[in-house]
Amino acid sequence: MIAFCIKKITYSILVLWGVLTLVFFLFNVLPGDPARMMLDQREDSEQLEALKQKYGFDKPISSQYFLYLNDLSPLSFHSKNKDVFHYLESGKYNYTTIFETQKSAMVVKFPYLRESFVKRGKTVSSIISDTFPNTFVLAFASICIALFIGIFLGVISAVYKDSLLDRLALFLSVLGMSVPSFFSAILFAWFFGFLLSDITGLSMTGSLYEVDDYGRGEFVNLKNLILPAITLGIRPLSVIVQLTRNSLLEVLKADYMRTAIAKGLSKFVVLFKHGLRNALNPVVTAVSGWFASMLAGAVFVEYIFAWNGIGKEIVDALNNLDLPVVMGAVLFIATIFVVVNIVVDIFYGILDPRIT
Repeated sequence: MIAFCIKKITYSILVLWGVLTLVFFLFNVLPGDPARMMLDQREDSEQLEALKQKYGFDKPISSQYFLYLNDLSPLSFHSKNKDVFHYLESGKYNYTTIFETQKSAMVVKFPYLRESFVKRGKTVSSIISDTFPNTFVLAFASICIALFIGIFLGVISAVYKDSLLDRLALFLSVLGMSVPSFFSAILFAWFFGFLLSDITGLSMTGSLYEVDDYGRGEFVNLKNLILPAITLGIRPLSVIVQLTRNSLLEVLKADYMRTAIAKGLSKFVVLFKHGLRNALNPVVTAVSGWFASMLAGAVFVEYIFAWNGIGKEIVDALNNLDLPVVMGAVLFIATIFVVVNIVVDIFYGILDPRIT
């Protein structure tokens, strides 16, 4: 089991390194000077040179890549010479020195994602920490909606196989998978947040936290969560319906299910205690993957509903060419995928030792 975990972690580190390399070179071949982007309209030759020296923009692309890796690595190497681009600048990040010579030092630190070009003085890490909790709340609410409704419809569909209810549930699940998220978001926002706003009491846009105009300050508005959560949960709900139905139909054909029925157990006990519990394994697998993708794939839904999450932040950063925020957010999302996959693989390794 230990060897299995080490192998998974090693593969995950290699995946993250590949994503990091791809993201770095992809954004560094874009036209434009990052230093000029940071200065915007206040261009000054001295400031321009100072920024290039500070962030290593005046160095070859290979040196910039090494500096970026050095900033992101928890274990990094730095020079004490101020003229060297990987100089250990005080105040850049908090660190603990573990090895030191007269010319260099090796330190341990949190990954440094650099600073935003647009939001001056604000680090990418702080921007992600401000927006990611909203995305997590949205993704969690969406997956809960998808689980409860999807399992319920899947059970109904399996119990009443080939009936009108079964066909209707399958039709709705196929429809939910076919409709793109951005179209569903526009449709839900327009219909429930505009046409029926007087009845539903919902708005077309809004985030988890809002500011009261009457001086009560910031408050939580859970009504703004309803429409984006339902919209984001439609696609996983459709998958869960079909997985629950198909898996439960297979389980109901098993010998132990016929034995339980022959013993005189009630249909409710047979269905939920013996059948559904064993039929949910593929659903758990799908939910883990969908939850990770929700944390990353809520971009369109967040932007349309003006939900202040990491997806909306990525779109705003792309519009403003705020490359450090885009790169940092992409790496953060990739890390989430990797961590979720590691946890799921280890969990299945514990449940079924044959996998290891």
